[in-house]
Amino acid sequence: MAGVRVVSLVPSLTEAVAVSAPGALVGATEWCSHPEDLDVARVGGTKNPDVRRIIGLAPDLVIANEEENRAPDLAALRAAGIQVLVTEVRDLSGAFRELARVLAACGAGRPGWLADAEAAWGQLPQPDVRLTAVIPIWRRPWMVLGSDTFAGDLLGRLGVDNAYATHAERYPRVPVEELRAVAPDVVVLPDEPYRFTREDGPEEFPTPSALVSGRHLTWYGPSLAQAPAVLSEALRAACR
Repeated sequence: MAGVRVVSLVPSLTEAVAVSAPGALVGATEWCSHPEDLDVARVGGTKNPDVRRIIGLAPDLVIANEEENRAPDLAALRAAGIQVLVTEVRDLSGAFRELARVLAACGAGRPGWLADAEAAWGQLPQPDVRLTAVIPIWRRPWMVLGSDTFAGDLLGRLGVDNAYATHAERYPRVPVEELRAVAPDVVVLPDEPYRFTREDGPEEFPTPSALVSGRHLTWYGPSLAQAPAVLSEALRAACR
């Protein structure tokens, strides 16, 4: 698809398209931080995109995600005659499938990083021991990964079982007192969407805390090729 014009409303997919189909992106959200030198029009946030600005860019395709973006915004873009591709990712296999679909729609071939990512996750050794974890993603109020999440699937493949994997909600609000009472082997604290740091988060828990890269835990894109090594090292460092 030569000359396709793309606006991405999903940070991880922005990176995937930028490195795989150079020149295709004409717009992205303010949260699209990779590649770091990305120079395209900014169209607001994932939850509050500037629909008029997007329409003004005259894209052939807008890439969205059913979880990150709001249905009314996507409906407005479709009403303006713009094709909207909505991804749904709940696990690693779904991420690989959706990445292939997005890149094909953008006119990109199969990039080397995608093959590298599949190989990296396909060659994982069996963990010697499995750990139980709680994985907060927000504070004030505390929210954690619940059931049916992409990040939870990644951690499970690395030998880390989410204590809230069977919760009725995907991102339940849980008081910190309850999180402590779970007595997990490790608390996994990503630096996004909430930016947990050594001074903000670990002090609430008596058990070890693993500070991990949110990009490697929650993004589905080129970072997947390095994610097993990056996340495993952070977990090992916390549990030494």
